[in-house]
Amino acid sequence: MKYEAVLLDMDGTVLDTVQDIQDSLNASLREFGLPEVDTAKTKANLGNASRYLISHCVPEGTPPELTEKVLEFYLPYYDAHSHIKTSPYEGISELLEKLKNSGLRLAIISNKPMSTVAELAEEFFPGKLECAVGQSEQLRRKPEPDMVFKVLEDMGLRAEQCVYVGDSEVDIKTAGNAGMDCVSVSWGFRTREQLVEAGASRIADSVNELYNIITE
Repeated sequence: MKYEAVLLDMDGTVLDTVQDIQDSLNASLREFGLPEVDTAKTKANLGNASRYLISHCVPEGTPPELTEKVLEFYLPYYDAHSHIKTSPYEGISELLEKLKNSGLRLAIISNKPMSTVAELAEEFFPGKLECAVGQSEQLRRKPEPDMVFKVLEDMGLRAEQCVYVGDSEVDIKTAGNAGMDCVSVSWGFRTREQLVEAGASRIADSVNELYNIITE
C-alpha cells in the first residue's frame, strides 16, 4: 500500500453538514433583519471558514460592523446547533472502519472551530480517528497548510506518506501547499465539473471508488 495515513476534510467529505449550517446562517441573518439565503448559495460559499461564509451571504453593501455582528452571533449559534440534521454520508462510517482495518491511520482536518470539530468527530466517528484538528488562533485556516503540518507532527509522519481527501478547491490547494497527494470526492459541496476546473487530478464518485484509489 502506498500510503500510511488518510487525512480527510470534514464538511462535504465525511459529514453532510449543509442543513445545520444553513439553518444557523439564516437564523443569524434573521436576527439582524437581513434576507435569508438558499441552499445553493450556502453550499457555494462553504469551505473557507465562517468569516468567509458570512461575508459572502450578507447582502452586498452590508456595513463591515454589521457583518461582524452576524458572525459573532453565528459562531456560538452554530456550535450549539451543529448536529441536529448533520450525518455521515452513506457508506462513510463503513469506509473509515475498512481503511482502519487495512492498517491506515486516519485524521480529520477542518476549517470549523476546533471545539466543533472535536465534538462532531467524537459523536460520529468514535474510535476511528487518531487526530481531529480544526481552526484556532494558532493554526491558520485552509488552504494554508498549518493544520496539515500539525497533524503530521502529532502523528509522526511525512507528507509523502499521506493522502488528503476533500470535496472542494480549498482542499486541492491545501494538499498542494502541504506537498501531499490529493483525492477529490464528487458527492460534497462542489460538482465534478468544478473540481476538474480547480485542478483535481483524481476524483472519486463513490465510497468504493475512494477506497480503491487510496489502497491501490
